[in-house]
This record gives sequence, C-alpha cells and structure tokens, in this order.
Amino acid sequence: MGSGRMSADGDVARGRALMMVPTVIPHVLSARLGAVLIGAFAACSTHALPATAGAKRLDHLPVSSVTQPPIGWTEFCAWQPNECAGATMKVREFVITPKRWNDLVHVNKLVNATIKPLTDFEHWGLVEHWSYPDDGYGDCEDYVLLKRRMLIQSGWPREALLVTVVRDNKDEGHAVLTVTTHKGDYVLDNQNEHILLWWKTGYRFVKRQSRSDPNVWVSLGNPRRVITTATPR
Repeated sequence: MGSGRMSADGDVARGRALMMVPTVIPHVLSARLGAVLIGAFAACSTHALPATAGAKRLDHLPVSSVTQPPIGWTEFCAWQPNECAGATMKVREFVITPKRWNDLVHVNKLVNATIKPLTDFEHWGLVEHWSYPDDGYGDCEDYVLLKRRMLIQSGWPREALLVTVVRDNKDEGHAVLTVTTHKGDYVLDNQNEHILLWWKTGYRFVKRQSRSDPNVWVSLGNPRRVITTATPR
C-alpha cells in the first residue's frame, strides 16, 4: 500500500541536528530550564541498541478503529494550532539505528531528570491541561509533548513519534510517547528511565495518534470503552 522504509543515510544529518538541540531548547523552555537541559544533554553517555528476541511477541501495537482524541490534545491544539498543523503524510517504516537509539535514551533521561512532576490541578487549577513544561513543572502528558518536540526539532519524523494514552499498572490514566520503528513500538515514559517495547511496560494501551495524521487518533488493542483522561504521574 505504498509504504516505504526510511534508510539510515540520514543519520549523519540527524546527528548534527540532535547536537543542535541545545540551541533549540531556549525557544521551547525558559532560560533557566534551558540551561539545565543543555548541561544534562552534554553529560549524556552512549547507550547500546537492545537486541530483539525474535518474533515471539507482537512488537508493534495492534491498531483498531478511529476514535476521539483526548480532550487535553484538542484544547492544546486550540491554544497552539501551529503545534498541531500538518497535512496527512505517507507512512514510512522508520529504521532505528544505534545512533538513533542513543538519541532516544538521551532525550528520555534528560526530560525525566529535569522536569518535576506536578498535577494539572496544582499547576493550573484545572483537571486536565496539556502544555509544554516551560517553567520546569508538568504532568505526564507535558513530558510527552516536550520529548516529542525535541525529537522533531532534531530531525526525527513526526509520524514515528506518537502521543499515547494508556492505563498504567495501577489502572490509572497515563500518557507516554510511543516511538514506532522497524524493530517494534518503543515507549518513552516519565515513570521509567528505561525505554521498553510496548508489551514490556505492563500497561494497557488505549489510544494514540495516527501515524498518518497527528490529529486523528486510533484505538489500540481491545477497543473496550475506558476512561482515557491521563492522571498525574
């Protein structure tokens, strides 16, 4: 159906772009927080791409039908339409290389270590409010938005970086960033410094952005009706 594979030829350019993250960060966050992120980024070490154990499990999340986006995403797009703009795109298979894996680990640890958890109600006086954690504080979805934006600004394809709603191990609503690659769907989570394949998280996956259009959301796995508001974690 017209799908292609993103080659590894762009690794050099993407590597240069990721090293430019420190120059991009100040445009995303406050000056104080940007300085902290830049220092942490510079201190990051190299991390090996994990080996896969074969096709014994389904490494890509099963996608069901189109569903309603979370209210937090809808309101976020109403407040910041430029962050959600974009035409429907051709879905390509994203090849995860050791260099790209290292990028993911760096960004995940960087944001997790820098942003401090604070509920939307404590932060904004609202039950649900999705936003960039410009002041250094945020809820789970705010971690996701920042990781997604940093990776996109570093040259990663938007269709590989999907905001995802899950039920966590306490059966509470939670948001994570799913990175879909040729080796499977990996999860960046503010509750875990390790990046895991989706089935290793123990979460129940509810819905996420479509790969072809970030404003279209799809149900995942069993399309049972569940509460999908992300709670503060």
